[in-house]
Amino acid sequence: MKKQFDRMRQLASQTVGRAEKTQVLTEDLLQIERRLDTVRMVCHNSHKRLTSCFQGQPGTDPEKRHRKLPLTILSQAMTEASQQLGDDTLLGKMLDTCGEAENKLAMELSQHEVQLEKDILEPLNLLAETDIPNIQKQRKHLAKLVLDWDSARARWHQANKSIGTNFQVQPSKIETLKVEIGRA
Repeated sequence: MKKQFDRMRQLASQTVGRAEKTQVLTEDLLQIERRLDTVRMVCHNSHKRLTSCFQGQPGTDPEKRHRKLPLTILSQAMTEASQQLGDDTLLGKMLDTCGEAENKLAMELSQHEVQLEKDILEPLNLLAETDIPNIQKQRKHLAKLVLDWDSARARWHQANKSIGTNFQVQPSKIETLKVEIGRA
């Protein structure tokens, strides 16, 4: 509770301009931090758009995805039609050849979607849903620690000033504040 009070008092002093604020991040890092929300939104939107472009069901194995593709269904229909017509007709041979080609295209498409999901969608999702929130959480924690350190340093300076004018301030209090600065 006392730490929270000290944090709030230090924050108020920094806001008013009476206390100096310690800068622990460079200007480049601060600029990157300001762009984090934009990057998160772009990653999320890209993930959503890419997922909507899939013809197969995302997250399934390649074989199951292959069976549910429209190209596979077309391939099966062409193969069935070629069997009904027989291999002795030109149309039957053409439907059989086209059915095989459609089946190969469907297999390539399903493998491409699985590879796309593994190489692009999973890292994008990891970045947007895990990494960026962790960075923001750590930044908030760093801000608290810097505020604690500033507060402890300000109290230590105040105690050092008062020891020069008032000999009743105990050296143990100054040592305690010095240890607190070291911890913060």
